[in-house]
Amino acid sequence: MNKINKMLCAACTLAIASIGLAQADSSNFAGPYVGITFSGYGSQLDGTSRTSPTAGTYEQDEVSLGQVAPVQGFEVGYAVPVGSGFLIDVGAAYFSGSATLEFHNDQLPNSGTGQLSPNKVVSFTVDDLVTGYIAPTIVLSDTSSLYVKVGLSEADIGVTGDITTPANLSGTTWAMGTRTVLDSGVFIRTEAGYTEYNEIHAAGKGTAISTDNTYMADPTVAFGAVSLGFRF
Repeated sequence: MNKINKMLCAACTLAIASIGLAQADSSNFAGPYVGITFSGYGSQLDGTSRTSPTAGTYEQDEVSLGQVAPVQGFEVGYAVPVGSGFLIDVGAAYFSGSATLEFHNDQLPNSGTGQLSPNKVVSFTVDDLVTGYIAPTIVLSDTSSLYVKVGLSEADIGVTGDITTPANLSGTTWAMGTRTVLDSGVFIRTEAGYTEYNEIHAAGKGTAISTDNTYMADPTVAFGAVSLGFRF
């Protein structure tokens, strides 16, 4: 992960250092814009449960989930020109989609049925991703530009089972991309990046699951996206 951060920081430094070389007019990209985004998201949730099936005895289990799914969203922003070949792009994006991680290691089946009791199944669901970002952008030509993006992201977290509900997720998004703007104001943006969220932590409420039982998950999302929009 540190290597990716260094790569993105280096790209940003290169872009800033190249401002003086750009000959195109940054005003071609400046101003407010809206867009529709089509993304492929790869969600990785690594989870750990620590349970006490008998007094004084603890068991730990590792659970991992990887999901890849297409998601859609939209973005709004404003690109502010800074000199003839450089812009600061500030915006926000929303994406719909979800990933669910379940724990079964400490569950006991109902007597006579052999099935897990629904109120004892533990799961985390992550959905509705929102990101606010800033993207230093260098103009490469009259129609194309290159940017590096850093943003603060949040996502909703839901739980199933007799456990406490943790706070919603927050994390940092890093990405690189290109933006091509036509004379009509229509633009196409391509982008790749990832978001690393804070750890999810919950404990049993004590009704169906002991308060000694704890559940944790560490979500990371990698994505590739294409946006189609309009610059006003």
